[in-house]
Amino acid sequence: MENSFQGIKNKNQANTSESSTPKIISRIITTLLWFLFAANIACLFFFFPTIPDWKYENIFRVNGFTILIWTTVTFFGALVSTYASTYLKGFRYHTKFMVLCLVFTLAVMLFVASEHVALLLFSWLLMAIIMSRLIGVDAQWGEAREASKFTLKYFLTGTFFLTVGVLLLAFQSDMYTVSGIVSSIAELPIYILSIAAVCIIIAAIVQSAIYPFHRWLLSAMTAPTPASALMHAGFVNGAGILLALFSTVLFATKTLDLLFVIGGLTAIIAQFTKLLQVNIKQKLACSTIAQMGFMIMQCGLGFFNAAVAHLILHGFYKAYLFLASGEEIAHSRPKKAIHFRITPLQAIAVLVFGMCGAVLFAQLTGKGTTLDSSIFLTLIVAITVGQTTYNIVKESSLSMMQKMFVPPVLFIAGIGCYALMYNGVTVLMADLPMVAVPLPLSAVQIVFGVIFLIGFFIMKLEVYRNIPWIYVKLMNISQPYKKSILFYKSKS
Repeated sequence: MENSFQGIKNKNQANTSESSTPKIISRIITTLLWFLFAANIACLFFFFPTIPDWKYENIFRVNGFTILIWTTVTFFGALVSTYASTYLKGFRYHTKFMVLCLVFTLAVMLFVASEHVALLLFSWLLMAIIMSRLIGVDAQWGEAREASKFTLKYFLTGTFFLTVGVLLLAFQSDMYTVSGIVSSIAELPIYILSIAAVCIIIAAIVQSAIYPFHRWLLSAMTAPTPASALMHAGFVNGAGILLALFSTVLFATKTLDLLFVIGGLTAIIAQFTKLLQVNIKQKLACSTIAQMGFMIMQCGLGFFNAAVAHLILHGFYKAYLFLASGEEIAHSRPKKAIHFRITPLQAIAVLVFGMCGAVLFAQLTGKGTTLDSSIFLTLIVAITVGQTTYNIVKESSLSMMQKMFVPPVLFIAGIGCYALMYNGVTVLMADLPMVAVPLPLSAVQIVFGVIFLIGFFIMKLEVYRNIPWIYVKLMNISQPYKKSILFYKSKS
């Protein structure tokens, strides 16, 4: 009898020890990530605004831009791991998720600090592999495995094009560091630069889920909520970092207009498709695609600093939305559409506040005061302020006095914070060449700007709902890969 009790006791102790292991690993990883964040933000504040530019044997480079991205990615990594320690409690792959989360964060840090092209390409590939593993972290779930394989195909495609573009520049210039390649751009044949630029652009738009490479993000819904937060807050934003590193190649080949058009089309289409979704994660995915479109547009206008500021703010916003979604991530019945209605007085309020927001933005950042590509940044701000104002003046729970004072308070605070972020990012990116170079207004920019405005108003007026083929087309292009949703359950 005594031996039996001792055996049961030993078994219970073993089970307790086994169950405590994920907690210990989770605590260690979370503590490490918070420590890295604290160290980076301390360094950022201590050295700002003149952060030293440090290199090690043409392998690593750490400067203001590096510390900025390190601070951002370690914060998201620490936040997600802290959330996951409770959210994934009892999940059989909890430890696996935490380890992958740590490795992904370190991979992004390695990518940003990479000076040698081999290390740059390796870290880009590592980010892709780890993210696909996070999407399919539940290895026993058939749909998760399919989503993991499907997304990995896209990631490997992007890595292939980046490898071709970067190695083409490296071999042609006989330079194997990022700064060396950038410094030798003027000596390279234009056809080599053009091929490399297109390859780098393809790699960027694949990772940011820009149309027509958007389906991988829509198919990644099998990922646990913390993984989705890390994906939408960090991974998809990698394109902004990549394009900023190789901005000189894009300027030299005059491919910025291509980025502007691709980003603008994506922003419009994704905003349309977002309105058709009845699943919270799918709505958030379409929203991310639209925001990545805006980020690519900013790169196409020559403002890579604005794109980096955008990706940081988007990361905070989207991480919050995913981590706060919780139990609401479920299908719901489509609600009756709320049609766009606005009175003349409300229209005047929207126009006035939108123009005031644009003027304030121009004064705080110096953008939009001359007839160049910066005017589009100001236009986007005006549209954002106008749309926010419309939402406020249509809110029945607010009094007339509140409707008069809430919009200016919001846009002054919002634009002030954005301007502070924008100017701070600009200072930290000072070591990178051509991060904020306004372009002369071109016919392509003007024509597409008009198309963008028309598309925006068609969306707001919901004209597309009255044109069946457009509605069906938008529904079709916003569908995930068939094997990533209910495929194995339907086979059982």
